[in-house]
Amino acid sequence: MGGNVESWVLLSIALFTIIVRIFVRWKLVGPANFQLDDYLMPLAGVVFILETVAAYLVVANYEGLTNSYMTNEERESIDPSSREWYNRVAGSKIQIIGWSLYTAILWLVKISLAIFYSRLTTGLQSLPTRVRIAYVILGVTWIATQLSLLLSCQPFHAFWQVAPNPGKYCQPTNSPVYVLVVMILNIATDIYLLSIPLPLLWKVNISLKRKIPLLALFSGAAFVITASIIRGVTIMSSGPNGAASGSQWACRETFVSIIVSNLPIIQPLLRKGFKKIGLASFFSSSNKPSGQSYPLSGLKTLTNRGDRDTMKGKGSAAAPSHMQVSAWGSDEHILTEPEPSSKDITVVSETVVQSEPWNWEGPGGAHSTTPPKEWRGQLSER
Repeated sequence: MGGNVESWVLLSIALFTIIVRIFVRWKLVGPANFQLDDYLMPLAGVVFILETVAAYLVVANYEGLTNSYMTNEERESIDPSSREWYNRVAGSKIQIIGWSLYTAILWLVKISLAIFYSRLTTGLQSLPTRVRIAYVILGVTWIATQLSLLLSCQPFHAFWQVAPNPGKYCQPTNSPVYVLVVMILNIATDIYLLSIPLPLLWKVNISLKRKIPLLALFSGAAFVITASIIRGVTIMSSGPNGAASGSQWACRETFVSIIVSNLPIIQPLLRKGFKKIGLASFFSSSNKPSGQSYPLSGLKTLTNRGDRDTMKGKGSAAAPSHMQVSAWGSDEHILTEPEPSSKDITVVSETVVQSEPWNWEGPGGAHSTTPPKEWRGQLSER
């Protein structure tokens, strides 16, 4: 019962995170400018609801029983008209559905991340190509997981066969094909997705104190990988409780996947929260690269080009390059602060020095642009 309560709590937190993500994106770009990942993530939330319901049914309605973890003698001793037989058949069917929902959530989240990375890496060397490769990899690996689920046991109804023994590949709870294929492809795709933002972020010219939180922000897939490994080991070693334990760990892994994939999206809101408690520097990467803002009470004047060049040099040293800002800024302002609001007034003033010809008045009221001879020597000496 405790496991079921945990699953519902995790579901609630995950759905709340998705709602916060929608709110942040709504405020940043508006619903008219939503991207595909803004729709795929809520879809992942809907599938997570179905997965949690499936995990609940396995334990609450069917006592965690499937056609797995049984000896041949135990199979032959079960009455086909008994409640146990019914629970094992129904539990096995739910397990097949649960595996499909589990992989659907993980790959929906991965595709959402890839789309998000495509916004971050626009115009940066070969990184957009790597994102396109990610789309291909994710498509191929998802098809591979579905084929392993559908074709590893033939005939298909043997997946819920209790007696005689259908074979280890037809036991959906702990089928080696299910466990190993899904786990290996899940980990491999997560590692590839990690390889897109982390190397670039490490090279960005910001302080280490600001870089480490951002690296952690984009390294959440490491927790998903850990949860995937724990789930696989649990399924293969839990014995009769493997179905319930596997379902619980599936909910935990998909929960972690949804949370960590949304953190980079909702980080503008997190940044505001950190600012209120005095930790804004952990999410503020640099001075604004686009200019300098001055209050009306203290106007500054740039009197010549040299001063402007000096100011520009100082600004570029403290801020990421234009290419870095244009990529990592995106809609979520990963490396940059949001643009100032209308109440922030930026004042730029210049002093223009223009020379005009001298007008000399000579004897008799004559005018000339050339000074008298007696003045030329004095002017030359000066």
